[in-house]
Amino acid sequence: MSISDHRLETNVIHAGKPSPSIGGAATVPIFQCSVFEHGEGESYHDTVYPRLSNLPNQVALGRKLAVLEAGEEGLVTASGMAAITTSLLTVLGKGGHLLVQDNLYGGTHNFLTKDFDDFGLSHDFIDAGDPASWQAAVKPNTRAIYVEAISNPLVQIADHPSVVAFARRHSLVSIIDNTFATPVNFRPLAHGYDLVVHSATKYLNGHSDLAAGVVAGKSELVQRIHHRLNHLGGSLDPHACFLLDRGLKTLVLRVRQHNDNALAIARHLAGKSQVAVVHYPGLESHAHHGRARELFAGFGGMLSFELRGGASAAERFMNRLELITHAPSLGGVESLSTRPVTTSHAGMAPAERERLGITDALIRVSVGIENAADIIADLDHAMAE
Repeated sequence: MSISDHRLETNVIHAGKPSPSIGGAATVPIFQCSVFEHGEGESYHDTVYPRLSNLPNQVALGRKLAVLEAGEEGLVTASGMAAITTSLLTVLGKGGHLLVQDNLYGGTHNFLTKDFDDFGLSHDFIDAGDPASWQAAVKPNTRAIYVEAISNPLVQIADHPSVVAFARRHSLVSIIDNTFATPVNFRPLAHGYDLVVHSATKYLNGHSDLAAGVVAGKSELVQRIHHRLNHLGGSLDPHACFLLDRGLKTLVLRVRQHNDNALAIARHLAGKSQVAVVHYPGLESHAHHGRARELFAGFGGMLSFELRGGASAAERFMNRLELITHAPSLGGVESLSTRPVTTSHAGMAPAERERLGITDALIRVSVGIENAADIIADLDHAMAE
């Protein structure tokens, strides 16, 4: 039985390991070395060097992530944005045009709206849940379509089967940010996507102690992105590789707990008089609940909600939290909360935020793996009159 035939719980531990093991080590040692002996007769392309992302740590991790995402090849990068920007610059090429989901992570949105012009690239935002509207945005130089598995911060679900079908019909590269879902809940490549990117800083690592990114998918595409990454320099250092590999080993256990906790908390918040609306795809009231049930193995650890009383109520709530940390990140074992208008989406024009439903009263919670009753008690305390 090959390693790829094992189940996910086994692959997060064993996939990608060199065989035979290095010096008998059960895990891949940290190769904290920037100089490697060049063998007689080897070409320049055989050179081992950290920036080239070909250290044993980097290679083993890329192989593991390819298996987890059901891809042909995987690559680790210095951050999620390094994975996203390098992939887009590679796939779009000179003068390319991108179709992209309109409800996006703020860093991706800012790259498109503030930096794309400098690279001679263009984009059009689309409603990822309305396939009938996409055709009008296609141009002769459109080369890719980009969506998120679960959007940030309103946890909406794109019409993923339609994205894949549309991309094939128009010979576009389909790219998906799978950070929020993780391969535990959704494996986009198995559903026909060409490329998956992650901020591995979040759930894949899960311990809030490193920054990293991931690209996985078809070998031809990943190799092209790898070549571009070598020039841009966004490689992942060996110690971070070691930490990410360690974090991945508990991914399945952690994500299942995130799923369970978030669903319990979303249901609790939905019954609170102080809460105007809860955004969580596990709730039957969510517009994309049916789509999430059909595609996903779990609904994820991210939710957002709006308090009655607007921005002042939201600010008061944030200041009263005790267990939940006020921080603009996500995906760790600890619960975190943030107001997107002041953090991840602060760079977006207020009118654009309002159009997308990212209000001043919106609070996003990355639900951790603590006891759900303790998280709920902290939420109730912060909401109390």
